[in-house]
Amino acid sequence: MTVELISVGTELLLGNIVNTNAAYLAEKCADLGLSCFYQSVVGDNEERLAAVLKTALERSDIVILSGGLGPTEDDLTKEVSAKVMGRKLAMHEPSRKRIEEYFISRNMELTENNWKQAMMPEGAIAVNNENGTAPGVIIEDREKKVVLLPGPPNEMIPMFEKSIMPYLAGKDSEVIYSQTVKICGVGESKAETLIKDMIDSQGNPTIATYAKNCEVHLRVTAKAAGEKEAKKLVKPVVKELKNRFGPCVYTTNADITLEKAVVDLLIANKLTVSTVESCTGGMLAARLINVPGVSDVYKSGYITYSNKAKRRILGIKKGLLEKKGAVSEEVAKEMAKGAAAISRAEVAVSITGIAGPGGGTEEKPVGLVYIACNVCGKIKVRKCNFRGNRAKIRETAVSSALILMRQCILEYYSEVTF
Repeated sequence: MTVELISVGTELLLGNIVNTNAAYLAEKCADLGLSCFYQSVVGDNEERLAAVLKTALERSDIVILSGGLGPTEDDLTKEVSAKVMGRKLAMHEPSRKRIEEYFISRNMELTENNWKQAMMPEGAIAVNNENGTAPGVIIEDREKKVVLLPGPPNEMIPMFEKSIMPYLAGKDSEVIYSQTVKICGVGESKAETLIKDMIDSQGNPTIATYAKNCEVHLRVTAKAAGEKEAKKLVKPVVKELKNRFGPCVYTTNADITLEKAVVDLLIANKLTVSTVESCTGGMLAARLINVPGVSDVYKSGYITYSNKAKRRILGIKKGLLEKKGAVSEEVAKEMAKGAAAISRAEVAVSITGIAGPGGGTEEKPVGLVYIACNVCGKIKVRKCNFRGNRAKIRETAVSSALILMRQCILEYYSEVTF
């Protein structure tokens, strides 16, 4: 079946907010095995929204619209959808009651325009919104389905996962099953080259490649009469991918992040870790600390942004900083040694670099970053030249540090070569 996504809101066209809903819905629809060939963004305009919806219904089985379900006059999604589908709007009493309870429980004033959200197209299915006042809507017309979702992600995502995904999953006689193989330390082009023969000969299952920040995710998807049969089709493909990428595969669980995999590796080997950061300013520590259970292994984090802090906290010699500069292999190494010494952690990771936009030179350009990992006294330093703006460089540096940390721990225990 085909699905089409329509994001509604003039604020999206103006760039006032980033359209994260479309990315989320596209990924989830792919997980369901739905083919998405078109996505649209349209402003809060009745004529243009009606035209976009009509076109979508002509070429797609399912149309999902997000946004425009609020109480104000420019929230037109439900009204336009009802008109296009030939349905009248009527008060939906369960939604009316729930909206009333929502305002009373929060001691908020309920204005007359809020009842607009309780209006429902005739014959439509109302979808409960546990995080806001606008219910979702499902309109069915023979082989066509129109799904209306609220715009705020904190309302849209829970509604989609709890109610819409099960609804859509039941519309296909066959079962879709996917498993994701996550790899790090290999670029997208190299990853694709390594499995080009598998991609060229794919049928059922299929392999989809997704480039993430310093990662490549390979989603293997199969369709079968039942989940058991679909899993059987996926299993040998996943096994072959693991064989080809070896230790670069850090998980085959879609819910496991790179930082989670690193923390699990630390716990499994009974290692403690400390971090010391300059240009990333604590971002590496933050990603590690986001992982539940990290308190068992994370000792301390240091932000030594200035040379003075590097000398005072880590004991790096002034002469080394003056001779080699703060952004250098030698200083990165000393930062990792110093962090390990003062925290007594078995693993210490350091990051020092030039995130920009200023501060670069011909010899040391913006994007130059040194990352060092110290595992029980064995230190490896990696020189990186990242591109992008300040935020991108810092984010990439953190991901690269996690990859180096994982590599160094694996090498320390098994001499694995990447």
